[in-house]
Amino acid sequence: MQTIMNDKKDIRILTLEEILAFCSEHGLPKFRAKQIWEWLWKKRAASFEEMTSLSKEIRELFNNNFTITAVKIHKAEKSIDGTIKYSFQLHDKLLVEGVLIPSQKRLTACVSSQVGCSLACAFCATGTLKLERNITAAEIYDQVFILNEEAITNFGKPLSNIVYMGMGEPLLNYKAVLNSINLITTEQG
Repeated sequence: MQTIMNDKKDIRILTLEEILAFCSEHGLPKFRAKQIWEWLWKKRAASFEEMTSLSKEIRELFNNNFTITAVKIHKAEKSIDGTIKYSFQLHDKLLVEGVLIPSQKRLTACVSSQVGCSLACAFCATGTLKLERNITAAEIYDQVFILNEEAITNFGKPLSNIVYMGMGEPLLNYKAVLNSINLITTEQG
């Protein structure tokens, strides 16, 4: 499992069942895990302090045991055709790219699945970069969430399509890609 600063685990790599188990171990009712899940995946809370339906004590318990490593926009560049290219900064300061692509009938998000790529395809600029690491499902989810917010802000409508054609080869990070699709499409997310 991936650990972050101060050896605290990113809560977003846990399953709902693992959060339920943590709540049970600490004498919290099951519905608390579901509240936290909703804050993470419906509301995209970037800190436990944002989880205002939880008591201060519960937020402190989670903050003392876990971290939330949200992706942030590093830079955005808009082209004359309306396409907006983003660089996203991950918790470890690595950058990945995402693109918001408007067309008459669709608004597409292009997201990354890896930092760099190991395939070195001649037609792809990412192929010239070495593979740094796979992106987590949460980091892919963040890209989509951010691009959807940006779509609403810049074009007045949400995303209609998502393509995994940014940095990296999605099939080489298959489990995280599938988990991100689940998080993006489930009613709990």
